[in-house]
Amino acid sequence: MVEKCLLVKYRDFLPVTPQTPLITIGEGNTPLVRSQRLEREIGCGELYFKLEGCNPTGSFKDRGMVVAVAKAVEAGNSAIICASTGNTSASAAAYGAVCGLTVYVVVPKGNIALGKLAQALVYDARIVAIDGNFDKALELVRVLTQKYPIALVNSLNPHRIEGQKTAAFEIVDKLGVAPDYLFIPVGNAGNITAYWRGFVHYKQAGRSATTPRMMGFEAEGSAAIVKGKPISNPKTVASAIRIGNPASWEKAVAARDESGGMIGCVADEEILNAYKLLAAKEGIFGEPASAASVAGLLKLAHSGHNFSGKRVVCIITGTGLKDPDTAIHTAKPPMEVAAELGAIETLIVQGLEQTNRAP
Repeated sequence: MVEKCLLVKYRDFLPVTPQTPLITIGEGNTPLVRSQRLEREIGCGELYFKLEGCNPTGSFKDRGMVVAVAKAVEAGNSAIICASTGNTSASAAAYGAVCGLTVYVVVPKGNIALGKLAQALVYDARIVAIDGNFDKALELVRVLTQKYPIALVNSLNPHRIEGQKTAAFEIVDKLGVAPDYLFIPVGNAGNITAYWRGFVHYKQAGRSATTPRMMGFEAEGSAAIVKGKPISNPKTVASAIRIGNPASWEKAVAARDESGGMIGCVADEEILNAYKLLAAKEGIFGEPASAASVAGLLKLAHSGHNFSGKRVVCIITGTGLKDPDTAIHTAKPPMEVAAELGAIETLIVQGLEQTNRAP
């Protein structure tokens, strides 16, 4: 319902005017769930996961997109455009469909998860695949928006950042205070920028006495900020953060420095390990890029960082259903037996015996 939508709930903190259309497809208000097992294993005082995959199109992008698209409509635009590794395209296409806009999406050919591409296609966006990476796609759409009356809805659009900061508000509203640490994946670097802005704005408004340390993690094969230079051919299994020249680079560094946090990187092996642990130990199925936040936490904990007595939140940016191929390729295959009771019983008994022998 409109009265419960993100644009209304946080309108005092958003660029909402009387002319802004209050559109919604149910974005925001995502679960903040406490860890059941990893909290103890890592040694955190409290560990929570913010499940942004519960947004309508399955990722955090919907928070910013609802604001960007509403403002585009308010400005009289009839078309929007974005470059995307997948999640932005799905979100832009969905909100564009709601508002009757023409949506153009430029994607790197062969480098977008099929689940995400399927969303954009079914929402009837006009998809253009290029022989180039995300950074090239973004460069091209920026030129196009300067030449034609089309609204850019990538995170370079300030309204995107404004919408995405509402996740920080929700964390404070739920916990009653800001966490000590906020772990978050870093790709184009808009999200770490947005969360930091949200925590700062809530503190300024007297809603929180503190702000967290911002702990951002890039994938090692696309760690431009960590390495201090753009990467022309970024590589990582985590397609959502396969970005070699982050658009919000300077703002992300500012968030890191102002919060006393860090921006590090994790290898694909660490990302996939965290991806599997989240599912197997917490029942949380996030896309690989989402697991970079947890991989970063595990990396620091294993290197001796002490999180005891600390309240930690990891952002799970998108649902694992965005990238089913990775799940299929990394999971154990089904056990095949004859269609007989005895054959199935044997497997069950063996499994129970292994469970009983486990420490």
